[in-house]
Amino acid sequence: MRAVVVHEFGPFEDLAIEEFPKPEPGPQEVLLEVHATAANFVDLLVISGQYQFLPDLPFAPGKLPAGVVVEAGSAVKDCKVGDRVLAMAEHGGYGEFVAVPASQCFKLPDKMSFVDAAAMALVYDTAWFALRDRARYQVGDTVLVLGATGGVGLAAVQLAKAMGAKVLAGVSSWDKTDIARDAGADVVIELSRSNLIDSLREQVFEVTGNRGADIVLDPVGSDIFDAAIRAVAWRGRYVVIGFAAGRIPTIRANYVLLKNIEITGLQISDYRKRMPGQMRACFQEIFGHYNAGKIRPAPTTILPIAQFATALADIRDRRTRGRIVLSHGKD
Repeated sequence: MRAVVVHEFGPFEDLAIEEFPKPEPGPQEVLLEVHATAANFVDLLVISGQYQFLPDLPFAPGKLPAGVVVEAGSAVKDCKVGDRVLAMAEHGGYGEFVAVPASQCFKLPDKMSFVDAAAMALVYDTAWFALRDRARYQVGDTVLVLGATGGVGLAAVQLAKAMGAKVLAGVSSWDKTDIARDAGADVVIELSRSNLIDSLREQVFEVTGNRGADIVLDPVGSDIFDAAIRAVAWRGRYVVIGFAAGRIPTIRANYVLLKNIEITGLQISDYRKRMPGQMRACFQEIFGHYNAGKIRPAPTTILPIAQFATALADIRDRRTRGRIVLSHGKD
């Protein structure tokens, strides 16, 4: 088969599409013909060798591809040839085929395209676990989403709104306000104001009756974390999802004690491995909201797999508005 292949960890510019062995599914696996896979920031980390879980070399990168089951192992009962599925593959989506445990495949709603499935994968399940599991969302909570125009941020805004939250969208560039509003944000919080350590809290307190946010979802880190932690309500929950801004922040423990707040982290790959039942519940709710028209993928740019380097460069250089999906040209 044809695939983007990583022989040694390093720059994505060194990669090329080449012939690679077609995987053989085991007894409990299915072989998926890949139709679409999103390009993600995490792909840059995996390709460069900086991610916490790295595949054995050589491998094809690309998480959570969407496609069609073309072969099923002898012990597979819940998937059959011809099923349209989203697969929880940790890598392999940049290839034409990938072998995945059948238990890690979720059938797509009839009206969901492969592109939509790929665009929603990784970001919506991350947002769902941040809200439902780590932050224990309750109806009526006020949720502050930082980095609200990024992939996880936009998904979190839509999901929180679909769940009944009051949603505050933190944006670093005011010209992206329309994206957050279109996703359903009730209030936009400006993260580019001067004296952010005070101005962020002032904005949040102004729209929450001086309470603060019950939940903060943070895929950004750095100085924004330092400011946002001061905007958490009493008994609030702060979920650390990533450090897109670069610096990994620290906090003095006495602050957690004085405000009775929780700071917790989310690393989504562990849920796929350790709690597949909860992952299934996650996608059941996500697909349900999609069918009901309550959520939709972010604006999506579709590129052929041959332009994978362009997609990754745009993500690295923050030139994207919404999602980039790599198509294998089979639709």
